[in-house]
Amino acid sequence: MPSMRSLRLINFVTILSLFLTAAPAPAPAPASNAEFIRANCEHTLHPKVCYQSLKPYANVVKKELYRLAKVSIGLSLTRNKFISSYVENLTRQAQPEPRAAEALSDCVSMLGIVERDMQNSVKQMQQLTGTGEELRYQLDNVLTWITAARTWQEDCTDGFEGVSNTALKADVFGRVEQAKNVTDIALDFVAALVDKAGPVLP
Repeated sequence: MPSMRSLRLINFVTILSLFLTAAPAPAPAPASNAEFIRANCEHTLHPKVCYQSLKPYANVVKKELYRLAKVSIGLSLTRNKFISSYVENLTRQAQPEPRAAEALSDCVSMLGIVERDMQNSVKQMQQLTGTGEELRYQLDNVLTWITAARTWQEDCTDGFEGVSNTALKADVFGRVEQAKNVTDIALDFVAALVDKAGPVLP
């Protein structure tokens, strides 16, 4: 039977391959900043979530894919921090059954790794330089970190197999799913940047 480490590596490679081969095509330049976001969100895995989440940042994004990717990464980091705090608080409430307590603790630890990877992504996005292969290398680093973060989010819920508290499981699964969706969106936009790497970015 494959080890958890092997399964995590398989998940990582699968997710990375998916986003490299299915990067959204750049949308035509629309008339407004909000329409730019809507047009690009249509090419993501979660277009409605994407538009609803990013529309408030239309004046920051303007009509630049780089800014759209950068904001989406920041949103993913913020959402993950919120979910991590929420799950950590659950471990202190009403002394959950031992199996559930272990699963919650493991999930918090994994979300901590997600936060680290997303912070690395944010930092790299703030320091992008050059063009061509140099730029692609930096963006590949971002894509690798976000893909790893997405895998850890997936693994966060693995430990809940066998937990009898179905309400607790549904609560955690639902909230982690929201975080995963936002991370998917960030992956989509960074994959699009990798695909078109070449021009100097602001």
